[in-house]
Amino acid sequence: MENVVLTIHLILALLLIGIVLLQRSEGGGLLGGGGGGGGGVMSGRAAANAMTKLTWIFAAAFIATSITLTVISAQKSQGNSVVDQDLTDSRTEVPADLVPSLPDTNLLPPTPSDAPATPPPAE
Repeated sequence: MENVVLTIHLILALLLIGIVLLQRSEGGGLLGGGGGGGGGVMSGRAAANAMTKLTWIFAAAFIATSITLTVISAQKSQGNSVVDQDLTDSRTEVPADLVPSLPDTNLLPPTPSDAPATPPPAE
């Protein structure tokens, strides 16, 4: 079901992009599409109204499929929260051969318990 809605959603996105690019610019805009540019593919008031209506239909269908995909996704993940997940399941044991070992030498100064039992001879 989700794949079908997603496919329709992608087709609607492409159609919406195409229909918007086919429309004649009426404003000053970045490219100055105001007054020039002859007839083009579709010209006249009736064609502009048809393109506008088609744009609204594609946009409404696109929004409807977006909401449908959101609802489907929310139902699939119902009860699965990142906060509720048990963190102990994701932890793995590290093999002993990958854990670095400390050197055997004692680099700390001697403590009183390490001191010799007899003092050194006095000279």
